[in-house]
This record gives sequence, C-alpha cells and structure tokens, in this order.
Amino acid sequence: MTRPAILLAIALGVPLGITLGGCSFDLGSWGSNDKPKLATTEKPTGSVSPQNVSDARQHATRGQELARSFKTEQALAEFEQALALDPYNTDALYARGLIYQGQNQHQQAIEDFTAASGLAPQRVGPLLARANSYLALNKAKEATADLDEAVQADPNSVQAWTARGEAYERLGDKAKAAASYSRAVGLRPRDDAARSGLARTGG
Repeated sequence: MTRPAILLAIALGVPLGITLGGCSFDLGSWGSNDKPKLATTEKPTGSVSPQNVSDARQHATRGQELARSFKTEQALAEFEQALALDPYNTDALYARGLIYQGQNQHQQAIEDFTAASGLAPQRVGPLLARANSYLALNKAKEATADLDEAVQADPNSVQAWTARGEAYERLGDKAKAAASYSRAVGLRPRDDAARSGLARTGG
C-alpha cells in the first residue's frame, strides 16, 4: 500500500490494508473511547490533567485531518504534540506508528506499537502492526511471538492467522505455518493469501 493510501486510511478510520502476506488490520477498531491501562514498563513522569487529555485528543484529531490531506510531516507534528500533552494517547501512538511504518522507519514504528500495546494490552492491531515491522526487518522470531499473542487475543482474526502463517513459513516451520493458514481459510474460505499459503506449505 502506498503512503498516501495509508495516511488516508488512518484519517478516515477505515480498515487499513497494510500487506503482510495478505494480512491487513483495522484502525477503525482502535476506538478512542477505549480507556487505556497504564503501561507496566514505561510510565510518563507526572500526572496528566483532564485538560491535557482533551487537548491531546484535539491534536490527534487534527493529525488525522492532516493525514487525510496527505500532509505527513504536519500530521506527525500533531501526533507528537498530542503525546507531549498525554503520553497515554493510544490513538496518537498507533497512528504515528503506522506513518513511520509507511515510511519504512520500522524501528520507530515498533517503539510506538510497543507503547500502544502496553497501554492497551490484548489488542490485535498493535500486535499485527509490530509483527509487520519485525518481518520487514527480517525478525521472524519476534513476529511469531506477537502473532501467537494476537491469535490468542482474537482467535477469529483472519489477518492474525494469515500473518502467523507467513511468519512461521519464514522460520521454516511448515507445520505451524500450514496450521495457521488452515485456520484462516476456515474463517474465510475465499481468502486468497491464506489459500496460497496453505498450498505452499502443503496443507
């Protein structure tokens, strides 16, 4: 997917198709109404006032509007401003990570997805996104760890099962890859990526 398409998807909150062997994940399911849990590792210093939380949401919304206009740098600035005001703003972390990913800045993307996942554990979106960046960096082992967690969090996620199949396929574990592709096909019989993966792995 091209960078403008990624940004437009971020802005509109529609299902976002960043390919990972046919995998896509849905930014629209990452709702701003979710109350994030405190991260267990990196905690911002000081308290976040209700005004800061409100202002941060406004900056995050503005960032999405700028993303809709394909103004990447300005969108990033808005997300950074949001996070300066409220380091717990998962929407800004996740959206900024997606932009970094679209720019092939995978290490920075991984950091944002890690923070988003820590604040809202067991959400499939950041796990899938981080796995995508790990695979882009040829870190299939790290990707499989995220995808193992993702399929536990949402056993009905076709994207997670398909991505897990690709990750295990890259590791050379055809049995786990075939099992993952098979689960994806069982959930969505016409999924081309999962069907192709299953054929490749002899499932």
